[in-house]
Amino acid sequence: QIRSQSLICDLAALCPPDDTEAVLHISNGITDKEYCIVHNRSWTPLSQTLDAALQYPLVNMTSTLLCNDSGVSPDVVKDKALVVMRGVCDFGQKLLIAQNLGAKYLLIVSNSTLITPSTNNSEYAKVHIPLALMRYRDFLEALQVFDDDMQVKLYAPIRLKIDPSIAVMLLIAIATVVLGGYWSGACERDQLNSGTGRHGGGESKEENGELVLYSPLKVIFFVTLMCGMLVLMYFFYNILVYIIIGIFCLASASALFSCLDAIMEKIGCGTLSFSIRNWNLSVRSLILAAVCISITVVWGVYRNEDRWIWILQDFLGIAFCLNFMKTISLSNFKICVILLSLLLAYDVFFVFITPFFTKVCVYLFVLGGKEPRGGSRIVSIIELYLPVVMRVPQFSAWPLNLCGMQFSILGYGDIIVPGLLVAYCSRFDVWINSRKKIYFVSCCIAYLLGLIMTFAVMLLSGMGQPALLYLVPFTLITSAAVAGYRREMRQFWSGTTYEVRGSES
Repeated sequence: QIRSQSLICDLAALCPPDDTEAVLHISNGITDKEYCIVHNRSWTPLSQTLDAALQYPLVNMTSTLLCNDSGVSPDVVKDKALVVMRGVCDFGQKLLIAQNLGAKYLLIVSNSTLITPSTNNSEYAKVHIPLALMRYRDFLEALQVFDDDMQVKLYAPIRLKIDPSIAVMLLIAIATVVLGGYWSGACERDQLNSGTGRHGGGESKEENGELVLYSPLKVIFFVTLMCGMLVLMYFFYNILVYIIIGIFCLASASALFSCLDAIMEKIGCGTLSFSIRNWNLSVRSLILAAVCISITVVWGVYRNEDRWIWILQDFLGIAFCLNFMKTISLSNFKICVILLSLLLAYDVFFVFITPFFTKVCVYLFVLGGKEPRGGSRIVSIIELYLPVVMRVPQFSAWPLNLCGMQFSILGYGDIIVPGLLVAYCSRFDVWINSRKKIYFVSCCIAYLLGLIMTFAVMLLSGMGQPALLYLVPFTLITSAAVAGYRREMRQFWSGTTYEVRGSES
């Protein structure tokens, strides 16, 4: 089975901790070094700390696959750790042979993708020694460092289920939604004050570069396009992945420019300009454009570098989400309900339903650099990460970062989709002249509660969750309840122009 999460669809909220990764500690009395391994707790569990783990000398038998015991003397491996190559016979067969020979540990060296070793359920009860897989290149490195004088310990550090990265992810998500909604409302207020805006959105918004969704057919077409893109990604991933990365680079550079330019405008930064052949150019704009393009190029070049590039990706992702919420306007609550409901169905379908008859969505999840259930994050299927998620390192994962950086992830869609409703509520507050911004504040609180619920269910179930399953009901129901309580549902539903109230609370 494959973990039901998707990077392409922006479905994943957080990845639950992976309990298959462990640590191999090698020592020769002078030098110590640790390597990543993958184990299966259904066999003999590993100690949780290095001090509690038993140490055994390692016998190098990588010249054999250990598919049978011919040519292997029990005296050579008795009460020792045994390392062999991965081969055609199954893990259970290797492990039973090693156990019968008297080995205490069995290490299997693999030069392909590491997976969690497994066998038939009936075989687990017969085995009483630990089994683990390690990378072939790691073993070659260990041979160079220690030669054949290796004492080994295997242990699996405790992983916290509630990682501090969750708090950081919550902060990023709620801050982005709040800022995006506020920005959308501020732009609406500026347009109304200048006399160019229209309640509910209209032609003036489109002339100002904003895209207004006011037709249910447009919404249905948009969702259908997303489904079609997902299917195409399944069949033509190796081509489309570069197109998506290119689009993200262009869109994020433009979004970052828009965000930084708005900040500069707000603080009154210089607007020195000059003309070249009837073109009016701003010095501020040229400098900002150079900075934004440079940042995006750096991300594009180093996008597969785990250790630090996540900071840049999150920075660009925040700008992308903010600009999207400011640029795309939903004209009324009816459109909000249609769009969010369709995307909720889309989200749940591709996460929970498709695994029963196809691997479209989960296959793309694996291609995004994550792992099958029972697999491992250690070796990515490919090294092409798709820029569709916020990533925050799991702070409690050390020393399992030997296996690769562990990340909590949140899809851009889980910010943008509810964020569009938050932005509509912010604009509606402007239309009714609500000084307390009752709709905007209520929807933001509902988003935060929905996100907390998503994380709670993920932690309790141990499975990745489609965040929209919780975010959409929380935000839609709260917004509708506020409108009903204030007896403004008719205006809130249609988004039509009506006389603006003065000094509304």
